[in-house]
Formats: sequence, C-alpha cells, structure tokens
Amino acid sequence: MDDRQLLRYARHLMLDDIGVEGQRRLLDAHALVIGAGGLGSPAAMYLATSGVGRLTVVDHDTVDLTNLQRQIAHASSRLGQPKAESVRSTVAALNAEVQCRAVVRRADPGLLDDLLPSVDVVLDCCDNFRTRHAVNAACVKHRKPLVSGAAIGWDAQIAVYDSRAPEAPCYACLFPPEADYEDVACSTMGVFAPLVGIVGSVQAAEALKLLIGTGEPLSGRLLMLDARRMGWEDLRVARNAKCSVCATVRG
Repeated sequence: MDDRQLLRYARHLMLDDIGVEGQRRLLDAHALVIGAGGLGSPAAMYLATSGVGRLTVVDHDTVDLTNLQRQIAHASSRLGQPKAESVRSTVAALNAEVQCRAVVRRADPGLLDDLLPSVDVVLDCCDNFRTRHAVNAACVKHRKPLVSGAAIGWDAQIAVYDSRAPEAPCYACLFPPEADYEDVACSTMGVFAPLVGIVGSVQAAEALKLLIGTGEPLSGRLLMLDARRMGWEDLRVARNAKCSVCATVRG
C-alpha cells in the first residue's frame, strides 16, 4: 500500500483483526453484487469505501423516481439511467481506486457462469426468488460464498451460504426451488426506507469478513429483523442432505 492508502484505510489498519494484511486482502479482492437497488446500493458503497479492489454490479433495471426513497446510490439527476451504471458512478465518486464494472443484464445462469470464476464473494441483493435461486445454484456450482439479503415492509433477513464448508446449508436448503413461494414486491407491499440500508450494510460487513478471513460469519444462521420493534432473531439452520441443489454437488 502507498502512503495515501495507508491514510485512507487507517481506521481499518488500527483493528487487530484487519491490519495491513487484511486490508491488502480487500484491495486484491473481487466482489460481485447482484442487484443495484435498496440492498445493493449500501452494500456496494461500503465495499468500495472499505477498499475492495474490484466490484462487479449486475442489474438490468433503470433508475425510477420511486427508487429514490431508499436506493441511496442513485440521484434525481440519474432518472432513466441503468442502475448498475448509476452505482458505478457513485462508487467512482467515493473511491476512484476501485475498479467497478457495471453489467446491465439480468443475472441468468449463463451470465453467472461467466462471472463467478473470477470473484471471491457474491452478494445477492436482488428482489425475486427466480434470481436468488439462480445465484445460489451458481455459487454452489462454483464454490463461492454467498451473502444473501432480503427486505419487505418492516421485515428482513440476512444469511451467509458458504458451499466451501461441507456442512453449511445453501439457500435452497431453506427455500427449496420446487416449493411454491410467492414473490412480493416493494411496489405492492411497500418497504421502510432505512430497513434496506441496514440489511445492505450487514451484507457488506459479512462479505468483508469473508474476504479478510476474520470473525464468525452468518453461515448456518438466519438473522431476521423486525424493524417495528428493532428486534433481531438469530436462527440456526442446517444443511438439507436431500437438497435438490447442493446434495448432488457436495454428496
């Protein structure tokens, strides 16, 4: 690290669990953020300010006026712009040293197979089960740790699914793709604005811990938040030996 980086990341360097070596790991890391909305905005911003060297942000949508209530990476001047490119502009303004790539596409299996081999951690910040299951399947296939978040109304959940660990569950162990889950959207259910900021920030924190190799990740745990009473519930979750996604890959 040069003198400017030593100054920029000084508050990280003071932490025994990070220090110079941990910060170097971040500078050399590549994080993939799926979704550039309410969760992806704070997640990408904190990854960038923390010094993650490369970010790839995937989102097919454009910035709409209704997004500005909670999607803090965007601005009124960017209405109509692709969200992924808007996040890239915000990241550049926060930390020009970060290489941020915007991919204006849906995160389908083909794209994920192209992207995942080069990344170190994946953050699922999307808003629908179809994409979540595609991301999870790709992470299991490529053995990449997945930090998953979801928020609607006043309620949220966060978990880490790390298929590198033999006994760790994947997303499909908890939410099987063959089950009939109904997508709920902010456009019909609403969402408390700070809630997505809380969840996206926790996702960034979990991703940073995984990249540095410190702390205890949320693997095998489902952290749930009721923002009405600001109450957290930490549930232990186990791998499903008959999971239709990870059982065939991990045996």
